[in-house]
Amino acid sequence: MLPGVKTYDLKKNVDERGFFAEILRSDWAELLGEDKIVQANLSFTFPGMIRAWHRHNRGQVDYFIVLKGSMKICAYDDKQGSPTKGQLDEIVTGGDRLQVVRIPGHYWHGTKTVGHAPSLTVYCVNRMYDAKNPDEERRPWNDPAILDTKTGTPFDWNKPPHK
Repeated sequence: MLPGVKTYDLKKNVDERGFFAEILRSDWAELLGEDKIVQANLSFTFPGMIRAWHRHNRGQVDYFIVLKGSMKICAYDDKQGSPTKGQLDEIVTGGDRLQVVRIPGHYWHGTKTVGHAPSLTVYCVNRMYDAKNPDEERRPWNDPAILDTKTGTPFDWNKPPHK
């Protein structure tokens, strides 16, 4: 994985009522490092919808927890001089396997809801969103300059995973 991109399995405490899970704790140093979570957001996304590509240039880190449905989360490094320049990470996660996916904001990143059900995602960040001066740079979801690490061809969000 790209440096700083991490997954962290969450523990479900199951009983006859359902389950309980802690989704983020300030003492999870192996996941958070020096980050402090300052904002939590909720995102509902219909199947097949792509939210990509964007990055944050002022130090924002995103922590995604997909509660329902399934989601592909991708991160791409295009920084000149980086030892991982051109690397693209794909992580598929969802409500059946609770995880936190950590994406450092300096990577181009995005998501796609996969499967037949909408996704419900909580994502937390270490920087407050400022609508007047957002920490966001964007490029098209189908930008041909973002290459699939495995094939060397433009990344295709809609390519079936088995091909």
